[in-house]
Amino acid sequence: MQLSREAVEFAEWMAGLVVPEPELDATRTRVESVHLRAREPEGVTYREVDAGGVLGIWCEPVGADTGQVLLHGHAGGSVLSSAYVDRKLAGHIAKAAGAPVLVLDFRRSPEHKYPAQLDDVEAAFNWLVSEGYAPGNIITVGHSIGGFLAVALALRLRDKGQPMPGAIVSISPWCDLEIGNETMETNAGTDKILSKSLLEFFRESWVGGTGIEFTDPRINLNRADLTGLPPTLVSWGTYEVLAGEDEEFAARVKAAGIDTATVVVPGGQHSYVFGAGRVPEADAAIARIGAWVREKTKI
Repeated sequence: MQLSREAVEFAEWMAGLVVPEPELDATRTRVESVHLRAREPEGVTYREVDAGGVLGIWCEPVGADTGQVLLHGHAGGSVLSSAYVDRKLAGHIAKAAGAPVLVLDFRRSPEHKYPAQLDDVEAAFNWLVSEGYAPGNIITVGHSIGGFLAVALALRLRDKGQPMPGAIVSISPWCDLEIGNETMETNAGTDKILSKSLLEFFRESWVGGTGIEFTDPRINLNRADLTGLPPTLVSWGTYEVLAGEDEEFAARVKAAGIDTATVVVPGGQHSYVFGAGRVPEADAAIARIGAWVREKTKI
């Protein structure tokens, strides 16, 4: 497989970033530099907002359809990263979709265990509704654990009998907290960002001590009842250790009778969207995602 020079450089640069350290603050500080690998999108404005008690960054492309909004969750296994890291890449997704995006700075673990992160996403969703957005005009989007949250919010609202978002975009989602899919081993040599040991660290930080089983459908999308979800797009890179569980999740969404689409990035790393504006493969995938959002929401 022939990857672009930019894709190879991106993978090599990312390889040294996400490594568990005795000092969590040092790791968090290093990961904050990930945004340097995304190019600033042209024609996007940013402002901080209080989204129902959750800090958010409102990214609005010039000429965007402000009747629609993307609600975006960042990566980092619940432990690392922030809305500031995702600001630029979210701006690229917003431009592709033609709608503003609200990037959330949800609480992190281990200081705040599950369900704090999902609670924050729900609070922001309700804030958007209070601001005049119809639930069907809100599209949940995210990558890695943010990809999980994009789906988990819809499942929580469904179970409460409340209106759900109009569509879901789940990129490189963490679907299986059992961490047992075969690509965890077969892709160990190609994934430069995630590893089984790192996911185990994230898992312990997020749900350790809560009494929640790794098979619990509240935290394990590949154990959840997916019926009734809105149109859902699932995207992943073939070099990811999560590739197998993401493929399984996409198949389960389709089997549940949901309007399903997939965007598979050959040679793509975990959370390939970090390369937005610099990696051609990432930009091509973002363009496909944006076109799908426009089609499903008629933006």
